[in-house]
Amino acid sequence: MKFKRVLLKLSGESLMGEKQYGIDPDRLHEYALQISEIAGQGVQTAIVIGGGNIYRGLQGADEGMDRVQGDYMGMLATVINSMALQAALEKLGTRAKLLSSFAIDPITEKISGKKAVHYLNEAYVVLLSGGTGNPFFTTDTASALRAIEIRADVILKGTRVDGVYNDDPEKNPQAVKFDEITFDEAYDNGLKIMDMTAFTLCKENNMPVLVFDMNKPGNLKKVIAGDKIGTIIR
Repeated sequence: MKFKRVLLKLSGESLMGEKQYGIDPDRLHEYALQISEIAGQGVQTAIVIGGGNIYRGLQGADEGMDRVQGDYMGMLATVINSMALQAALEKLGTRAKLLSSFAIDPITEKISGKKAVHYLNEAYVVLLSGGTGNPFFTTDTASALRAIEIRADVILKGTRVDGVYNDDPEKNPQAVKFDEITFDEAYDNGLKIMDMTAFTLCKENNMPVLVFDMNKPGNLKKVIAGDKIGTIIR
């Protein structure tokens, strides 16, 4: 195995599958299967999920909602998504712990890096919900922060494309894929992989990011094994 402790970042939108809103049970089950597979191999796995399939703070701000209130609503959406994935993992027999940036008794415990590492060492999949716990920060930034806190080997950013391109491959069939790129090159080329705060955290703390297609069954296992798929940013 190339990686022994990973932070898997999933977007809330990815949980929608073919639906327009909410959680697609088939997609949820498919993700849980892939995660259970690597956890069963002994890979310590922490997960951060966005909440955009339920509510986005920026969207609420555009519609007149107070930004701070909207961001907290978005954080709660990440808790709902994490609860759903926890249930799907446990249904498969994979032990999972749900932590959050704010305690919601009896649903979650409050996050601390030390607590997350303890559960990872005890062979739990650890779901880290609630973003950073502060408004004005994205779940990209939360995933960077949590990965650094737990000393992960890498952030695995699961997307619906198979890596980072110099242009949108869904719009431009001539777009060129990068196998490897530096943080500075990604910034200079205006590649929107993560937001700038997350990018800066990763760069300053030498936390690599591997972007890959999570929607192709088996890809997560291949990434863990070190197969040359996706794009590594370091």
